[in-house]
Amino acid sequence: MEFAISDQIRSVHAPPITEVKGWLASREPDPGRPLIDLCQAVPDYAPARQLTDYLATCLDDPAMAKYSPDEGLLEVREGVCARYGRVYGAAPAPEGVCLTIGASQAFWLAIVTLCRAGDEVIVPLPAYFDHPMALEMLGLRPVWLPFDEKRGGVVDPAAVERLITPRTRAILLVTPSNPTGVVTPPDVIHELYSLARRRGTALVIDETYADFIPCGAAPHDLFADPHWGDHLVQIMSFGKTYALTGYRAGCLVASDEFISHALKAQDTMAVCQPRITQHAVLYGVRHLDDWVAGNRLMMERRHDLFRSVFTRPGNPFELAASGTFFAWVRHPFPGRTGREAARRLAVEAGVICLPGEVFGPGLEPYLRLAFGNIREEAIPEAVERFRGLAV
Repeated sequence: MEFAISDQIRSVHAPPITEVKGWLASREPDPGRPLIDLCQAVPDYAPARQLTDYLATCLDDPAMAKYSPDEGLLEVREGVCARYGRVYGAAPAPEGVCLTIGASQAFWLAIVTLCRAGDEVIVPLPAYFDHPMALEMLGLRPVWLPFDEKRGGVVDPAAVERLITPRTRAILLVTPSNPTGVVTPPDVIHELYSLARRRGTALVIDETYADFIPCGAAPHDLFADPHWGDHLVQIMSFGKTYALTGYRAGCLVASDEFISHALKAQDTMAVCQPRITQHAVLYGVRHLDDWVAGNRLMMERRHDLFRSVFTRPGNPFELAASGTFFAWVRHPFPGRTGREAARRLAVEAGVICLPGEVFGPGLEPYLRLAFGNIREEAIPEAVERFRGLAV
């Protein structure tokens, strides 16, 4: 007798990047027109050479193959906190940091510590698809805040407050946004934090792309509030920051008490972040600030070039919102889904991107484009393929 798959997980959609790349099976390779990948937000540049040289020296240490404390090595967490002080102007204590296997695991830790089945989490649209997938698997209800194109995708705190109910356990914010690239201004973040405090809920901020905010501006100064941990939970990643996506380098930042409970889940889920990843993070936070700033400037140039070329007259696709890593685009096919538009781009134009509907309900008119994989010299050709697709 065949075993049963849970109905709860059956109802969750499959990973969208895998689906999109599967469409290419029907496309004949064209050496003169190679595939342009605007699908996954993976830096196309390698980690800093001095970092990889350092890691090579670590591998001879037998301790590198052993567990660390669940929350991570103290010297790594101290180094992370010192970098927070440089970036944010204030920092959590090491006891408020848990190193995780990417930001995705940090999100799981945050949510299982905050919520129980049947609770609600307010999720602004468009949403990074892994977040609602996780919520639905855990039996939680995402409460959708509609995308407001007139506000440029910036969340309206007053609209968030109207969605709060007695079941609301968290307000989720991703800034800079994946998928739109939009940076939430610090004053709006403060309003959301004040709202969470006033209504007795948590503000959960995913700042995976915080190191790509234009001009290197500080994302916010919430850590300067001595009581920040009462209502703030932060999710962070070093994967994009140091081009270590495969190393799965993330962290969860919260109050000491919150982390003490999250470690119960950490121990049953992963035990600890791998030591080699922790040493990569430690080297990065100690030595690579200038390297990170250089890559931010490079990604800003990519975005600025893309925006200037894409918005020239005659493009049937419209730019709805964008930022250093992403563009959120309205496709020109009325009555067609984003999936249909994205598949046409993949098969006919050799450009892969993600359909809007994988980022939440009602987003079929949109597509997400990512700049991580495309160098500046390839951007004009990529935009021409959009312009050339028959409407």
